[in-house]
Amino acid sequence: MLYIVGTPLGNMEDLSIRQAKIISSSDIILSEDTRLTGLLLMSIEKLFHFKKNTNLQHIAYYKEIEFQKLPYILMELEMGKNIVLISSAGMPIISDPGSLLLKHVIKKSIPFTVIPGPTAYTTALVYSGFEASSHMFIGFLPKKSSEIKKVCSHMSAVKSVLPEAVFIAYDSPNRINKTLEIINDSLPQVNICICRELTKKFEEIVRGKAKDLMKLSYKGEIVVLFS
Repeated sequence: MLYIVGTPLGNMEDLSIRQAKIISSSDIILSEDTRLTGLLLMSIEKLFHFKKNTNLQHIAYYKEIEFQKLPYILMELEMGKNIVLISSAGMPIISDPGSLLLKHVIKKSIPFTVIPGPTAYTTALVYSGFEASSHMFIGFLPKKSSEIKKVCSHMSAVKSVLPEAVFIAYDSPNRINKTLEIINDSLPQVNICICRELTKKFEEIVRGKAKDLMKLSYKGEIVVLFS
């Protein structure tokens, strides 16, 4: 059976008992970073005293090798192995690998279940204080300036129909200031909230217009919201 398991964004005390039991008892764990998986298993043992399956197999599973790993994973699932899919943080598949595997699991009628966990974008939406009834998750913002301008154009079109719509995206600390410059040129009136390092020691939430936020510097994992 395939278990799609959410994991903490950064604070390991956000782990649930159900998540911990399933992860530690699995036959195979698929994860983007096997080193982080090892740290997760150590946290599970420390917090819940669940020891990992002695035959547990770790498999690195990231976008570039999804297709390559697919036949082996499907074979193991069909043989009855319990396989856990996790991401580095938060819910798998949402801007992380896993969609290809899930499509084939559904196609082959292999049983699977989802063990809920946090997502950075929903946590950021609550932090923002923006009206949350109508929102759209964009995923990672494009790298090219021309593509970000297209995103701005689409946001403007949606706002003309849904004035209270909130748009949520992920961005990198290396690009966020450039993104804000483009937003300032294209949508200077939009309200922005930037959430970084959610649930971690240096968590920070800042709000304002692009012209003000672009003057700041940012580190860590970033969620940016536009309202």
